[in-house]
Amino acid sequence: MQIQEPSSHSFVVKIWAEEFVPAQHQIAWRGHITHVGSGERRYLQELDKIAEFIKPYLQELTVPPEENA
Repeated sequence: MQIQEPSSHSFVVKIWAEEFVPAQHQIAWRGHITHVGSGERRYLQELDKIAEFIKPYLQELTVPPEENA
């Protein structure tokens, strides 16, 4: 049984450098983010996608309980 606090969400983020592009002096970052409560996971090729994944969960926290049912 999972107990989830109604006013918070937990996430696990794993990020690694997959390749280095010497000509551009850039590292290609890869990773995944998992929502602990639901187990939903998204694989990432851009670090900006972390915020995109988390945003709906944060919006859910700002909706009054009667509207969130």
